[in-house]
Amino acid sequence: MNFGLSEEQELLQQTIDQFLANECPPARLHEIFDGEEALDAELWRGLMELGLGGLAISESHGGAGLEMVDLALACEVLGRHAAPGPYLGHALAGVAIELGGSDAQKERWLPRLAAGDALATLAFAEPGGIWDPSQWRAAVRDGRVDGVKEHVLGGSAADLWIVGCAGGDLALVERGAEGAALEPFDGLDRSRRLDRLALAGTPCELLERGAAAAQRVRDAALCLLSADAFGGASRSLEMAVEFAQQREQFGVTIAHFQAVKHQLADLASEVEPARALFWYAAHAWDARPEQSERAAALAKAHVAERFVHAAYETAEIFGGIGVTWEGDIQIWLKRALFDRVYFGDTESHRERAARLADW
Repeated sequence: MNFGLSEEQELLQQTIDQFLANECPPARLHEIFDGEEALDAELWRGLMELGLGGLAISESHGGAGLEMVDLALACEVLGRHAAPGPYLGHALAGVAIELGGSDAQKERWLPRLAAGDALATLAFAEPGGIWDPSQWRAAVRDGRVDGVKEHVLGGSAADLWIVGCAGGDLALVERGAEGAALEPFDGLDRSRRLDRLALAGTPCELLERGAAAAQRVRDAALCLLSADAFGGASRSLEMAVEFAQQREQFGVTIAHFQAVKHQLADLASEVEPARALFWYAAHAWDARPEQSERAAALAKAHVAERFVHAAYETAEIFGGIGVTWEGDIQIWLKRALFDRVYFGDTESHRERAARLADW
């Protein structure tokens, strides 16, 4: 049994990694974060030209027709580089339309999303930290939706919002629709801008099979967030090792000190095993749907916590510079804190996983 990646999957990761290393080094991240634009158009265009817009979109609609595992592998690299932008929301919007859209809805939107001609995102969260489709309150009546959605990733840059509605339905709301108002949300993670979306009698179109797709989309989000978190945790560990091998105290690098060696070794032993969790969660989403919900919840809960711990430990090894705006590790630390709470916090997913196992 082969538990490794295929040559194609390795090439996918290498291609994204090389692009981001060239186009989005930490210095470029600082420039983007200092700006006020919701989306860095040049970077986004480059990602779309690589084909990332349509990785999981069917070939018949202009995509690559790949699986959740491949999408997760792409998100791992994005997390590794703390790539800014609403890619997570865009990718999940494509998944939602693939799963729940009518033929006409797919034909209208999927080719545009795959090519990057339109940007879409999810509007799932509601006030009070509500992510569960069974608890959504946004109401649809006579083709119009009323409600408030929070933490909309890249909402102000999107051409299409996929709105979670009461009963677990999903509705398409286009940019500029009557009664839709956006308000920027001042989040900690500058790599992923959030908005609040208020809808008042806003025209919408329900996805044909949205209610059946909503939970699957949520599980896909947890898979991709855990992949992002693993990429960020791996990069945090690398930064800690690199710094320890360069920083000198008492005439030697701090990597010579036993306490630092133990700290790095413990961190490595926590981070690397987490890879298997997000791999399996993505595999289960593709091939074992009966296990997908629990696997996704466990992966999100565990891997996101490992990312937070890795980023904190790395900041500690860096010392004071680790938490300054001019330093780099603060970028990954803030991303880790985002990953931990987006689509539900660690405690909620652990509780959910326990319920699913009848504990």
